[in-house]
Formats: sequence, C-alpha cells, structure tokens
Amino acid sequence: ARINARFGGYQDALIIASSPPAVRELGNATGFSFQLLDRGGLGHNALMAAREQLLRLANDSPVLSRVRANGLNDEAQFRLIVDWERASALGLSVTEINTTLATAWGATYVNDFMDRGRVKRVFMQGDQESRMTPGDLDKWFVRNLQGQMVPFSAFGRTEWGFGSPRLERFNGIGSREIQGQPAAGFTTGQAMDEMERLAAQLPAGFGFEWSGISFQERQSAGQAPALYALSLMVVFLCLAALYESWSIPTAVMLAVPLGVLGAVLATLFGGKANDVYFQVGLLATIGLTAKNAILIVEFAREGFNRGLSLAEAAEDAARQRLRPIIMTSLAFTLGVVPLAIATGAGSGAQNAIGIGVIGGVVAGTVLAVLFVPLFLVLVL
Repeated sequence: ARINARFGGYQDALIIASSPPAVRELGNATGFSFQLLDRGGLGHNALMAAREQLLRLANDSPVLSRVRANGLNDEAQFRLIVDWERASALGLSVTEINTTLATAWGATYVNDFMDRGRVKRVFMQGDQESRMTPGDLDKWFVRNLQGQMVPFSAFGRTEWGFGSPRLERFNGIGSREIQGQPAAGFTTGQAMDEMERLAAQLPAGFGFEWSGISFQERQSAGQAPALYALSLMVVFLCLAALYESWSIPTAVMLAVPLGVLGAVLATLFGGKANDVYFQVGLLATIGLTAKNAILIVEFAREGFNRGLSLAEAAEDAARQRLRPIIMTSLAFTLGVVPLAIATGAGSGAQNAIGIGVIGGVVAGTVLAVLFVPLFLVLVL
C-alpha cells in the first residue's frame, strides 16, 4: 500500500506493487485475471470502449481494489496498403514485395563467414538514410518478373492509423485482460463474483472468461464441502472398523463441529477470510478435536467393560482424561501462537492459520470435555 501510494502520482508509467501469486506459473500477481471477450465480433474499438466502461464500474465498486487493464494500449501505427491486383498486373509477386520490404526496413540473413577463427553472420539491410521517414518508402523499387524496377508508389500507398500494437486473443476470440484484487475484508471469490456482476451490465455481444489461477479457482469452487464430507466418512468407517461399532464413531464425529465452530468464530471476529490458509487450520482443528473425543470414548469404553454404567463410565472418562487433553491442547495452542501474532511479510497467511487453529482448539477442548460424554450416553 505504501509503494502504491508513493508511485501513484508518477506520470511516466503506471506502477503497481502486488504480491506474487500463490501458485507459480499461474499469473504474475495475486488477485484475479479477467478476460473480456468480443464474442459478437463487434470490433476493436467497441471492445476498448467496453473495457473502459468495465474499468470505471470496477473502480467504483467497494469490493474491488486496484483494477487495471493489463497489456499494451492503442498507439499510432504506420500502415502500408498494397493494391495486389495492380501489383500482379505490373508483374510483381507477393514474395518479391515482402522480401524487399523486409530487407529494406528490417534485415535479411545472407550467410556466415570466418573472421579470425570465429564464425560471424552477414545481414543485408537498407541504408539508414533511406529508411528514416515514411516518405522514404517511395525511394524503394521492386524487381518484377520482366526484370524491370517498379517503385512502391506504383502499387502501394501509406496512411497513419491508431490501434493495438499486439493482436490479443483468448481461445481464438478477441480479448482484453483485466487484473485486480479484492478490497480489504473481501475474498478473491467475492471479487470474482463482483466482476461477473459488472460484466453483465456491458452491451450485448461481450462475454468473459477467467484465466490463470482464477480459472483454477472457479474450476475447484464447491469441491471443498464434498472433500470434507468424504474425509469425515473415511474417518468414520475407520473408527467403525477399529471399535467394531457404529455408535462409538458417531459419538466421536459429533465432537468435530465443536472445534469447527470455534475456528469459524475466531476467524470471523479476527477479521480473516475463508481462504486456503483457514482451511488448512480447519483440518488441524478437526484432527485434534477428534483425537480428544477418542481419548474420552476409549477410556469410557474400558470402564463400561469393567462393569460401570454408561453414565458412570462417561463421567469417569471425562474426569480421568481431562489432564492429558488439556496438556495436549495447550501444547498445540502455544505452538501456533507465533503464527497468530506474526507480523511482516507473509504474516497474513500465518495469522489466518494461527487464529483459526487457536479458536478451534480452545473451543474443541472446552466443549469436548463437556459434550462428548453426553454424546456417548445419548448415542449408546
């Protein structure tokens, strides 16, 4: 933010500081990559007008930040227009015209030669005095099939125009890339939803696609709940096979939402977003909460097998396992405190993991000791 403020008034260039992408080779900065497409074939000028309209809408949105066009702006162009029918009538071939132009205004490779034991290349090009201005084009001639020299002015003309210096296409459709970031307090998913909402306000004939890491994010959207459900099912089946019972794993799995609730509340009140770092911390919280529940359930099962009633066994297990649970949870919590209070570069990811884990572990520890015995009695 300080760098952007420092160079915000720089007139010679647009300078924007941003963090590198979370995944290498998928974009060149954090945020989103939006491709505005000319699906209706409305032309370059209409596409540029739509891009400017979308940029104005995005800059007025409170959800988006630092939205800018990525690519080269339109600039003056010098165009050579060849009358190919007239050139053919004059005995000129396309190859000869292109070769003469490339040699006169660029360079053509001829051959190599040896100079003091080193191989050097020979290039042929027009003299600099004969290719300095657009009017110098009339000084050049092309040899036709009869061996005669035909001036360029006999079959071609020049004009100045204004357009893009690069042909930009996405999936074969004319496009313009727009990059941006979510504003403070918003996620990239919310920013992408906002861009889609704004793009719907553009005239008919324009569409959009996501590229880079934004495309991957859209492809994977909605998969997290299914993966969590599959993971919990696998854990449940493993516990069922271990205890040879359906009820005991159910009591253990009922404790998982207690830790999840603490992690969500801590992240919410801590001002953090539901991002990949929060999900990593959530997995750690689920694992530790389930472990605490297993300690109580295992001990209660042993007491029940010794002849205690189910309520007595659950109460005794909670009392006997309280100390190990607190010691384990306290050690884990203190281990992630440095992440929660980290500052400097990369601290955002560390804070997201640390705050979520601390909230989940504390809630899972306190509530598991109280509710797991109750779940065990109710289920069994």
